[in-house]
Amino acid sequence: MHVLILGGTTEARRLAELLAAEPLPCLRVTNSLAGRVAAPRTPPGEVRVGGFGGADGLAAWLRGHEVDLLIDATHPFAGTISFNAARAAAATRVPLLALRRPGWLPVEGDVWHETGSLTEAAGLLSALGRRVFLTTGRMGLAAFAPLDDLWFLVRSVDAPEAPHPPCMEVLLDRGPFTLDGERELLRRHRIDVVVTKDSGGAATAPKLTAAREAGVPVVVVRRPPAPGGVSVVAEPRQAVQRVREAYARCAHPDAG
Repeated sequence: MHVLILGGTTEARRLAELLAAEPLPCLRVTNSLAGRVAAPRTPPGEVRVGGFGGADGLAAWLRGHEVDLLIDATHPFAGTISFNAARAAAATRVPLLALRRPGWLPVEGDVWHETGSLTEAAGLLSALGRRVFLTTGRMGLAAFAPLDDLWFLVRSVDAPEAPHPPCMEVLLDRGPFTLDGERELLRRHRIDVVVTKDSGGAATAPKLTAAREAGVPVVVVRRPPAPGGVSVVAEPRQAVQRVREAYARCAHPDAG
C-alpha cells in the first residue's frame, strides 16, 4: 500500500513518524514537501521536494506511482494545493483524507481584529499600534511594504526578500515557541500589536496568550476556503487510524 502525504507541517511530520512505527508490512509512505523552506525538517519515509504541476500533474503522479491513499496535511493557508489534491483525487479515484488542525478561537480577554487578507490586515495597523510583531512568515510581506511609519519585528524560518517593510528587524526562528519566550519577546521589543494568520495548532499559539496577558491587540487573518466534500480529521493519530483501515481493505479487498 502506497500513501502520499502532502506535508511540510508539524502534523504531517508527526503523522509520518507514527506511520513509521506502525507494524504494517509493505506500507510505503512518501512525503511531499513544497520546497519553500531552505532546510526543512525531514520526516521519516521517502521524501520528494517540489510541486507536481497542478492538479493534472498530481493526478499523473498518483497514477504513475500507484498511490492508494492521498493525505493532504498541508498548511491551512496553502489553499491551492488542497484544491489540486481534491481535483486529482477525484480524477484518479484515489481516496483523499485531509489532516487539518483546528483554527484558533478567541477567549475572554482577547482583543482580536479579524481580516480576510494580509492587505486588509496592513490597513488596520496604523490605528492599532506602532511596533508590530509580524508572524505571518516571509511570504506576503509586500502587503506591509508601504507602511514606512511603523516598525516591524518579522519572525520567519528563512530570511525574507524584498519587497518588505522598510523599518524591520528579522528574527529567524522556528516553532514550537514557549509562553515565557513569547512574553519576553513582546516585552523586550515593546510590541503593541501582533499580526498572525489563523494557522491553528499548539506550536505557535503561545503568542496569543502572551498578547492577551499584555493587553496587546491581535490582527488575525482568517483562513482561505477549503475544498468541500473531503473527509477531514484533526489529529495525526486519527489519520493513522484511517491508514490502518485503508491498509486492511488493501490486504483483504474481498472482506465483508
